[in-house]
Parts: sequence; C-alpha cells; structure tokens
Amino acid sequence: MNTNNIKRYILLLTASLFLTACGNSGHNEEGHDHENGKESEHHEHGEGHDKVHFSEQQFQSLAMKVDTLPFRNISSYVEANGQLKVPPQNEAAVTAIIGANITSIKVIEGDKVSKGQVLAYLSHPDLIKLQTNYVNSWNQLQYLEKEYQRQRKLYEEKVGSGKELQKTQADYQSMKGTVKGYEVQLKLMRLNLDKILKSEIYEQIPVVTPLDGHIRLVEVKTGQYVQPQTVMFEIVNIDHIHVDLMVFEKDIHKVKEGQKVRFSIESLPEKELEATIYSVGKSFEKNPKAIHLHAEIENKKGLLIPGMYVRGQIMISDIQSYALTEAGVVREGDKYFMFTAKKENDNRETEWTFESVEIITDSKDDGWIEVKLLKPLPDKTKVAWNNAYYLMAEMKKSEAKHSH
Repeated sequence: MNTNNIKRYILLLTASLFLTACGNSGHNEEGHDHENGKESEHHEHGEGHDKVHFSEQQFQSLAMKVDTLPFRNISSYVEANGQLKVPPQNEAAVTAIIGANITSIKVIEGDKVSKGQVLAYLSHPDLIKLQTNYVNSWNQLQYLEKEYQRQRKLYEEKVGSGKELQKTQADYQSMKGTVKGYEVQLKLMRLNLDKILKSEIYEQIPVVTPLDGHIRLVEVKTGQYVQPQTVMFEIVNIDHIHVDLMVFEKDIHKVKEGQKVRFSIESLPEKELEATIYSVGKSFEKNPKAIHLHAEIENKKGLLIPGMYVRGQIMISDIQSYALTEAGVVREGDKYFMFTAKKENDNRETEWTFESVEIITDSKDDGWIEVKLLKPLPDKTKVAWNNAYYLMAEMKKSEAKHSH
C-alpha cells in the first residue's frame, strides 16, 4: 500500500470512530432526559401526598369545622388548686354566756340571719341568782356610798376618825367593783338593767348572732345543758367569699397582686369564674411547700360555699397571636402541622382538599394553641379546626399506597 492510500485509510477510520462516539453520546443524553422526566413526575406526585381529598359526605360525617385562622389572646398561666374561704371576721362561733339549759331554738341550718337576731333562749337557776345578786349588791352600794360621804364629812370637820373613813371607803370601792361586774355580765346577756332593778327578773336570756349571714351549723338541741365555752351555732357571711389558692415554690416568682385568676368549682363544672389576686402570702406551708394567695371573685355565680374545692389558673401573661384549637394541630415526629382547607365544586359533586402546613407551636390556653407560621398564608385561607390527627392518618395511608 502506497503512502496516499494509507493516509486515506487513517482519515476514514478516524471519521468512523467520531461518528460512533457522537451516536453514543446522543443516546445517553436522551436516556438521561427520560430518567429526569421520570424523577420529575415522581416528585410532583410526591407533593400530592401532602393533600387529602374528602367528599362532602365525608366532610359532614366527620363534623369538620373549617374557618380562617383566628387572632386571639393567649395567656400563659400557673396552675393552682385551693378552696373557697371567707375572712375570719365574716365567720362566727356563737357560744353561751352562762352555763344554762336551752329552752328553745329559733333557727335551722341555712337560715339567713341579721346581726342581733335571736337564735335561741337559755334558762337556769344561776341566771335568776345572778340577777338577784345584782339587785342586792346595787342596793348595798347605795348605802355604802352614802355612808362614805357621811364619814368623809365627819373627818373633814375633825369629828370622825381617819380609820373609820378608810374602812368605809374600802367597802364602798369593793362593792362598786362587784356591782360593775354584775352589770357587765347582764349586759352581755342583753338584759335591761333598769328592769332588773325594778325587780323585773328575767327567766330566760336570748342568744343572738353577732353578724349578718347564714346559719352554717346548729350544734345543740332543745333542753340540752351548755357550758359557757360550748359552740351552739356557726354563722358565715359569704358576701366577701374569696378564692384561697396554694402556689408551689417553683412558681412563686411568677405570681403577684393584680393578676387574674380563672377557676371552676364542682357545683358549676361548665362555668368559668374569674377573680383578681389581692394578697400573696409571705410564709411557706410545710407540707407541701407552698404559699397561700387570696383572690377576690369578680363574677359570683351560683351557690358559693366556704370549703368548696377550686381548680384555678393564674394568668401570668397575655399576648395576641394566631391560635388554633388543640384538635386542629397534630404532631408528626418532632414537627407540628395544621391543615388548610379548600372547597372545590364541579358539575357533579363538591370536594374538599386539605393540605398539611408545618407550623411552630408555643403557649397553650384553655384548649387553644399559639400558632406561628413558617410562611404567610394567603388572605382568607381557611384551615381545619378539628380532626387534624385523622387528616394526618389519611395522608400517611395515601403515601403508603403510592409507595407500593
């Protein structure tokens, strides 16, 4: 083979290899594009897994609640329990002034009474004796007073002796104290001294209430003998009933006067009452280690009785924020989600589309959760207020079906 033929052969071989390489390259790019198409199609389909579709019938059967995301007050609070109480000056234990027998009882438990109202009557021979002793001592005092004045006049005229004057003065002062003691006792029994001095002796004495209120307890029976220290009746005035709460040591720094308290009682389970803290204790209870705080009730409703158990929440902050009911939020792993809702109509039927939206949650308040959006929602976007757990379960079922 001559030199020219060899050169031609090399050129043809080179051209052939170049065309082959170009053909392979074109085939690979086309294949790659095809694979990219598959990947793109799969990705778009994957995004669809964030959605759940309901018919109108499913929507109604689940009692779905849909509305815009509300903006409301969310309060941080300290939980505290306690009971209803009244100030000490609004309670009274009524005792007998003198050991005596009960002749009659004029009230029953639950009765409303006014200050000074008669609750019962007492009678005893000692009562009669006390009055007669008073009359005798008073008459004796009148005699001793005149004798003292006479002896003093004689002494001043240098006719009487100083010794006789001193003795008369001592007897007079002693009897004066005795009479005063009888008067105090009889006044405590609410007896008229003038009538007694006219020999109008009382056969029985009244037992009266020292304050307005209601009869909480009747501790005696007719005919019973009671000692002076025996509690006969308990009176309570609930006009100033308040909430007494126990706050544990770890939360003491969070509470202060003026904060609001929301609370409920067993007799009104569906009602939420409110109070304002007016006093915070300055000493610990030993077991458990906690302090007392007192709050004045603002919206008194129903029958509030001292001793009723209270479950309360002390509001320590109050902020405005987007919020959603707890039923509208679901946790998936370490993330939280809510669902936007969109209603679509065609010629045949209505369909609802729910799409998951990741959110950040914060404070909780009475069944509501503070919601922080990772990106703004379009105006008037509606969200599911309930069944978030069910919506998430349906979405995961859809993902599982597609993966197979």
